[in-house]
Amino acid sequence: MNQKQLIKTAEFVSPKHPDKICDQMADALLDAYLKKDPFVHTAIEILAGHQLVVVMGEIKSFFELGEEAIKKIFQKLVGKNFELKIKLVKQSPEIFRGVEKGGAGDQGIMNGYATSETKSLMPLEYELARNLCRKIFQQYPYDGKTQVTVEGKKVISVVASFQNVPKNKLEKLVRSIIKAEKYYINPAGDWKIGGFEADSGLTGRKLVIDAYGPNVPVGGGSFSGKDATKVDRSGAYMARKIAVDYLKKYKAQEVFVKLAYAIGEEKPLMKEVIVDGQEDEIKGYDLTPRGIIKFLNLRKPIFEKIARWGHFGRNFLWDN
Repeated sequence: MNQKQLIKTAEFVSPKHPDKICDQMADALLDAYLKKDPFVHTAIEILAGHQLVVVMGEIKSFFELGEEAIKKIFQKLVGKNFELKIKLVKQSPEIFRGVEKGGAGDQGIMNGYATSETKSLMPLEYELARNLCRKIFQQYPYDGKTQVTVEGKKVISVVASFQNVPKNKLEKLVRSIIKAEKYYINPAGDWKIGGFEADSGLTGRKLVIDAYGPNVPVGGGSFSGKDATKVDRSGAYMARKIAVDYLKKYKAQEVFVKLAYAIGEEKPLMKEVIVDGQEDEIKGYDLTPRGIIKFLNLRKPIFEKIARWGHFGRNFLWDN
C-alpha cells in the first residue's frame, strides 16, 4: 500500500509588505554603515506604518549617520512623506568585550537545511510560493502574499492576494505560472489600500519566510539589522552552507544542521548534522564568528538585497 504523502504549505510576501519593508530599511542602514566601517556592530530594529518610522537599537562604529542621511536612505523604500523617530545608542561595553575577543555577539540556536527536491535545495512548497510571488511582483510591484499547498509534488491549492490587481487579471497570471487543483485569488476581495497605509511592520516578523518555511524549525533569532558578529545571522548562514555541503557530499535527500552559541564564546556549544535521519560529525569548518565572517565574506554591504526575497536558495556563498 502506498503511504500517503505529507501535505505541506508555505507562504511568501512581496518586498512591499510592511514587515519586509522594515527588514529592508534595517539592512539598508546596516549597509550604509558597512560602506564606511566594515567592522561596525549593529542591532537595529524598525517599527513603521501610517507615515511613521521608528528606529531603535545599538551601534558601535567610528562613523555616524545623522538623521537627514538616515531619512534619505529610507525614502527610496517608503517615499518622502513620513515622520522619523530615532533612538540609536552605543553598543553596551559589556556586550562589546565579548565580541572584541572573537566571541559570539549573543547566545542562540541556528538551524540550517538543504533538500534535493528543488534545484535551489529549498523545500518545494517554499520555492513554489516564492517563485509565484516574484513573478507576480515583476508585473505588479505592490504589497502582496502568496501561499502554496502541496501533497508530495502535486500542488493542491494556491492563494494569491495582491494590492491594485483585479481578481480576473491576477487569476489569469497565477494560472499561467502554476497549475493547482484549487485557486484562491484575492479571496477577501480586490484591495487598493496596502503597505504602510493599511498596516504596520516590524523587523524580524517574517523570520519563517526569511528561512525555509514553516516545515523546517527556525532557531528563533531574526536576521535583519544585525551585523555578522551576531550569530543569529552569521551562524544561520553557516548552518545552511554546511547543510548544502553535506547534501552534495552524501547525495542525500535532506540535511538538518543545528548550531548553538554562548555570548562571548568563540566555539559553538552544539554542532549537529543529520543526513537523511542519521547523525554525522561536522568536521573541517571554522565555526568561530570570525571564521564564519571571513569564510562567507560578511563584512560587505550586501544585506538590503538579501532582505527582499529570503536569505537562502538564491545562489549566495552559503547556498553553494
